[in-house]
Amino acid sequence: MTNLPATLADWLAVLETRHSKEIDMGLDRVAAVKNKLAIHYDCPVIMVAGTNGKGSTCAMLEAVLMQAGYRVGLYSKPHFLDFNERARINGEMVKDDVFISTFNAVEEARGDISLTYFEFTTLAICKLLADARLDVVILEVGLGGRLDAVNVIDADVSIVTSIDIDHIDYLGDTREKIGFEKAGIFRPGKAAICGDPLPPQSLIDHANAIGADLWLFGRDFNYNGDKQQWNFAGRSQRRNSLGYPSLRGANQLLNASAVLAALEALKLELPVGAQEVRTGLVMVDLPGRFQVMPGRPTVVLDVAHNPHAAATLAQNLDNMGFHAYTYAVFGSMLDKDIDGVIAQLKDKVDHWYITALPLPRAAPIEVLKDKLIAAGVLADTEKTVTGFDTPEQAYAAAISKAGENDRIVVFGSFLTVAGVMPARRSALH
Repeated sequence: MTNLPATLADWLAVLETRHSKEIDMGLDRVAAVKNKLAIHYDCPVIMVAGTNGKGSTCAMLEAVLMQAGYRVGLYSKPHFLDFNERARINGEMVKDDVFISTFNAVEEARGDISLTYFEFTTLAICKLLADARLDVVILEVGLGGRLDAVNVIDADVSIVTSIDIDHIDYLGDTREKIGFEKAGIFRPGKAAICGDPLPPQSLIDHANAIGADLWLFGRDFNYNGDKQQWNFAGRSQRRNSLGYPSLRGANQLLNASAVLAALEALKLELPVGAQEVRTGLVMVDLPGRFQVMPGRPTVVLDVAHNPHAAATLAQNLDNMGFHAYTYAVFGSMLDKDIDGVIAQLKDKVDHWYITALPLPRAAPIEVLKDKLIAAGVLADTEKTVTGFDTPEQAYAAAISKAGENDRIVVFGSFLTVAGVMPARRSALH
């Protein structure tokens, strides 16, 4: 490209239209450009994959390691409002000018190799983190593991948070097939941590076949607790009297235990004290993961977009106490198990405000309505289903109808939550 884009927005617009496929599995092209860029880390790298819980796990790692005084780089995705959210150094989003110069470097290195938006931006972020003189780097896998662009980097510790059915077209339609894909981030001789209490045999077999140092929940690490505090037990390290993570939700202790197992595996390279663990877990902040907003009516933002996450959301809603009526702002991608998501939440919601989303692969309103009707939602005459063109419109309608003792749950996709965030932001100012 002779005239390189001058702004980050222009760069992203170019990348969104360049490659013929949004997802193009395989690592050969990415690995070739990575080698040209000479991306190399002089610090420990922690890689996190999983169907659900990746973002929470990365956020906890970042918070605890920053409390311990380390210089921490984080790559996470997708973003809600600004692309810059995807790369953080010591908790601060990377600035536009750093992205632009790194994009220019990737563009020069790739030559005639075609890269998807995700591959190009992953290489750019991996390079800028490698150039930032960090003490530790945390990389969140996008889809699967084995063939995800992030997997061109060799991790010192790999975490698989959970394995459930999602992205069937790319990863397979059973937990065994998906477990094998997630296990692709494991490396010979390196710690391979699985936080899923019932890991597929395929994940265990692959870890053993390559000689990874497999840590299994219940065997190598565990937790117990009461309503006030909880305790972690690893292979040789115990952490007692811990406060609950500030991230709400039923699965967060599983995620936190995997985090502490990873820190135990790295205790020689990155020692972390007990108080730094306590403070980090209490201070961690992550938008859109059972995020209960201040004020009334109660508003819950949750990016749940598959049945496993929807079941967790349903459990968390049950634990919230009484609300007279529950309004759902719901939009989804068409390739998700929408029926499975609805099945988990149909008994929790009184009024469905369904919305289109600004992507070609989003589910149209008519499809969502048909699936809700097929699930028997309208069999109860008290329940309603109303369609809207945007999440913002759906949210505004829900706010206008909901009483102060009601609640609004926004879920189904990152784009659903992202569409509501600006509306909430403007309402607060």
